[in-house]
Amino acid sequence: MTLYPKLILDALSTVRYPGTGKNIVEMGMVADDIRIDGNKVTFSLIFQRSTDPFIKSIVRAAEVAITTHIGEEVDIKGNIAVATIQPAPEKKKEDEPLPGVKNIIGVSSGKGGVGKSTVASNLAVSLAQLGYKVGLLDADIFGPSVPKMFGVEDEQLYMQEIDGKNRILPLEKYGVKLLSIGFLVDKEKAVLWRGAMASNALKQLITDAAWGELDYFIIDMPPGTSDIHLTLVQTLGITGAVVVTTPQEVALADARKGVSMFLGEQVNVPVLGIVENMSWFTPAAHPDEKYFIFGKDGGKNLAEKLGVELLGQVPLVASICRGGDDGMPVTLQNSVSGRSFIALAETVVKAVEKRNATRPATKKVETH
Repeated sequence: MTLYPKLILDALSTVRYPGTGKNIVEMGMVADDIRIDGNKVTFSLIFQRSTDPFIKSIVRAAEVAITTHIGEEVDIKGNIAVATIQPAPEKKKEDEPLPGVKNIIGVSSGKGGVGKSTVASNLAVSLAQLGYKVGLLDADIFGPSVPKMFGVEDEQLYMQEIDGKNRILPLEKYGVKLLSIGFLVDKEKAVLWRGAMASNALKQLITDAAWGELDYFIIDMPPGTSDIHLTLVQTLGITGAVVVTTPQEVALADARKGVSMFLGEQVNVPVLGIVENMSWFTPAAHPDEKYFIFGKDGGKNLAEKLGVELLGQVPLVASICRGGDDGMPVTLQNSVSGRSFIALAETVVKAVEKRNATRPATKKVETH
């Protein structure tokens, strides 16, 4: 058999980059360095970034395409090099509220009581433990719980003049920058604000704070759908949403509405996936036992039905609740529960990288 470059390119044109509908040849991913020595073929594939989640699968697909469409005798395995181009970062618009933030993740739930704030707090700390720069905004105006979960209820906020403007300095704990409306109100009293007042307070925590450079900005959203959600999508281009639910049918019905809200034409925020919280109960004395108190695999089945990823299943363990009450998120412990949140954070990172590789940046919703 005589091998020549066009034969190689024709085979590679059958390999499509996920989510685009285009093949790697027309996308310009095959470098102009095809070398043929007998049956040995070498060339390079060019990716936009070294963190592209599809590098390994595309290389493997290219190898299979060549052996399938040309012949098994072609020596290609291990001969495909990978090159990456780190594009220049896009310039931020002057009115961009968080110019130093790379990814904004909204953690939401259809209803209260499913552990959304617990997931948001432990996700933020887990990302920090993985080496990322992380900020956490408690946007649950009427039920802020982040100050208690981080043990900073009695801390005071301070202002500092930065570039000629007074900025709120977020607190820092466990490697996470924190802000919450809970720092600004009496923790013993209910917050009785109209929607416009609550929205303005939230905007201040976003636009008037010195968040600085962050890899991930986690937003602990209020449960349900409300003015606050609309304020957030009108203020920020949210990279993606994480929806938290329990396996219960009543929670799943509300989670379905939450996913629908983000994917709706007006909001159009990608859903990174679903986290199933309180998936099962495991007694401390019997860590290998599982009791499905709220039902089994409800979140998993919902994710499959909606065509989104199941990011993780978090067990109902006393240490998770105790960690939140004591101001020390369970992910700081070297335990089964702590490791489950580290695994969740790793999955979220992969989901964000996949989303960024296949979709354009989310635009904030324009007000009319």
